Amino acid sequence: MIQRESPASTRQRNPGSSVGPVRTCVGCRKRELANELFRVVAVIDGNGQCAVTVDTAASLPGRGAWLHPDRQCVQVAIQRRAFVRALRIAGSPDTSAVVEYVEELSASTARSEEQVAKNMSTP
Repeated sequence: MIQRESPASTRQRNPGSSVGPVRTCVGCRKRELANELFRVVAVIDGNGQCAVTVDTAASLPGRGAWLHPDRQCVQVAIQRRAFVRALRIAGSPDTSAVVEYVEELSASTARSEEQVAKNMSTP
């Protein structure tokens, strides 16, 4: 008799396991919870050019790709042409909006860390 694995819905879940959807970063290819990544989608402007834009609410229509909010992941995704493959678009899309978004996040994180350090050092 062949033993079959039970369906996923009836399996016992590990109580310590993370809950929520898991997505793969198109830059580094690591799997993370969706709330640790941000979603990007391809939008077509009036000239027929394609641009990759950040979908902060994860609600824009169309195919999406997920990315860590890290400069290295963005650069690797651009070099590997991962946006073209993941979003199934032709040509070379404009990714400046994604680069600016990550730079902005990095700058705001650095400012908040400096503020925390400053607050901790004052008596």
